[in-house]
Amino acid sequence: MKYRCLIVDDEPLAHTVLENYLSKLSSLELVGRCYNGLEALNFLHETPVDLMFLDINMPELNGLELLRSLKNPPAVILTTAYSEFALESYEYEVLDYLLKPVRFDRFLKAVNRLIDKPGPPVVEKAAPDSFFFVKVDGIQHKISPNELLFVEAYGNFVRLHLPEKPLLVAGTLTQMEEKLTPLGFLRIHKSYLVNLTHVTRQEGNRLFVGEIELPIGNSYKQVVLGRLGG
Repeated sequence: MKYRCLIVDDEPLAHTVLENYLSKLSSLELVGRCYNGLEALNFLHETPVDLMFLDINMPELNGLELLRSLKNPPAVILTTAYSEFALESYEYEVLDYLLKPVRFDRFLKAVNRLIDKPGPPVVEKAAPDSFFFVKVDGIQHKISPNELLFVEAYGNFVRLHLPEKPLLVAGTLTQMEEKLTPLGFLRIHKSYLVNLTHVTRQEGNRLFVGEIELPIGNSYKQVVLGRLGG
């Protein structure tokens, strides 16, 4: 898997250094270069990115302001000459904090936090004869976990997305997670639990079940990438 990377820095020299480092790793692909936070904000709205190398001290919109403005930011490695932002930056769950001038060994250690993951998962499917029942409007419905695409939190209910039509069932996503995790389901967001056998692709902070696009929560992203073999 190649990780799509974006460099955001107002210093051309920083771009040169990071581009050189990126070119040494076949698992990283540079897809964009931005020179301020506003430019990066527009780029991220149009283009999926897995990893962003982000400077902090930039005009108009600094790096931390950019992070605050993003609903589902990609994985972030901060690159800055100012050490005083380190503590605040980790509130945003960044992968690493690199001080300029960035050494290649520290760059490698930082990106390995994302790319040094185990191989693709062996997804355990439910046995063909396994099933469970859910009650909807007084009617018991027989559910095969293998047919279930994903589960969505819906207030005090969960919505079971099946090929025919969804079913709205009383209960919590945590309860469904306990039942379905051993059968190859994965929590990708506070509101979504997906069947990995039906996942077709992942792009940045989005996971696709067939052609249905679901968000990957920032706090779940590293686990999701690890299970997908990233």
